[in-house]
Amino acid sequence: MRLRHAAVAAFGAFTLLLTLPTSASAATGEFQYTVTGLDSSPLRVVLEDPESRECITLPEVADPGASSPAHSPRNRTTSTATVFTEPGCEGDFFTLRPLTGYGSARLQLRSVVFS
Repeated sequence: MRLRHAAVAAFGAFTLLLTLPTSASAATGEFQYTVTGLDSSPLRVVLEDPESRECITLPEVADPGASSPAHSPRNRTTSTATVFTEPGCEGDFFTLRPLTGYGSARLQLRSVVFS
């Protein structure tokens, strides 16, 4: 009888573990970059708490044939940000350290991934 109760308790504990939600992995903080607006003025764009380990193609500059790349990134997240010159995290890349990483207007990007 005790063996049966122990087996039921173990099964219940295992089932409970399977139903617990897992937390999403996200970089905490802001990632900022600048794009050129339709009137040729610079616009600062902010990604708030972006997902980690997922390539993010910046929507404003996703089409290389229709837009200039973004520039002047500022990594104010708790994760390392790797920026890429092409959509889909392709092309040349540069890494920005957590919280204080930044690039000048010469650092052009179209996508980013966070560690």
